[in-house]
Amino acid sequence: MTDPLSELHVLRPWWLLLLIPAVALWWLDRRTGDPLRPWRAAMAPELLAHLTVGGGANRRFAPGTLLLLGWFVGIVAMAGPTWRREPSLFADAAPPAMIVLRVTPTMTTPDLPPTRLERARQKISDLLDQREGAATGLVAYSGSAHLVLPPTTDKEVVLTMARALSPEIMPREGDQLAQAVNLAARVLAEGKRGGSLVVLADAVAPDQANALRGTGQSADRPPTVLWVMLPPDHVAQDTALQNAATALDARVVEVTPDPTDAASVARRLDSATAPAATAHGDEARWQDAGYWLTPLIAALVLGWFRRGWRLAA
Repeated sequence: MTDPLSELHVLRPWWLLLLIPAVALWWLDRRTGDPLRPWRAAMAPELLAHLTVGGGANRRFAPGTLLLLGWFVGIVAMAGPTWRREPSLFADAAPPAMIVLRVTPTMTTPDLPPTRLERARQKISDLLDQREGAATGLVAYSGSAHLVLPPTTDKEVVLTMARALSPEIMPREGDQLAQAVNLAARVLAEGKRGGSLVVLADAVAPDQANALRGTGQSADRPPTVLWVMLPPDHVAQDTALQNAATALDARVVEVTPDPTDAASVARRLDSATAPAATAHGDEARWQDAGYWLTPLIAALVLGWFRRGWRLAA
């Protein structure tokens, strides 16, 4: 078990510099605030002691001393003393994911009933059910890539946007997988919480594997899953898909008639992105304990509201 005293430090140490002017002001007050100072130069101390009331009283709790203590405690409180960490707001949240969905005429092929695109929507729904509460975003691509939705925990919004996508609304035909992957990776990087990519596609243009290798961003690319929207017996025969998976360093997942594939993708996302989330600032922060000193500060300055207290100095 860690000793709390070994962890004791302040979050804002520059506030401690105010201790210097605080002590200087207290010393100046002690020098100039003595009402008997002129008499001390003209009268013997023994005689002065008999001519004043309370001259021999204990001055350890004089107003000036308590004021200095109040300043001292207040400055320490503002410096942010701490000795323990508090959990991050996102510590228990699953890392976000960006879905990259291919929306081309080939996705309307009915070999995955009712169509490949509709099956992709169903698989997105299954994945969201498997990752309840996790933020999910959506990028659509064909001949160009477009951010449809940044990561959100509202799965109904994600599903609504996915259902609205069709080849007819895409600006141009083609295959810009590399552009879509880089766009999704940028969105995750801006969120600073790590995350993964899930590519749902039925094909990859032959030039896209080279484009993925040539972007110069492969080292920084999030972990990726390539979820192939093809009948299982077609996947191994598609060389372009296999080359793209290699370029993405992605795990290939084939479609199943039940949610087994979605569960596999969800496990992959959670296991692959847990270290990334910690690296992007989800570690526990130091808890500022300065507020615990406020009752002591109030007690030290309370006497200043008493009539005649300052004259007791």
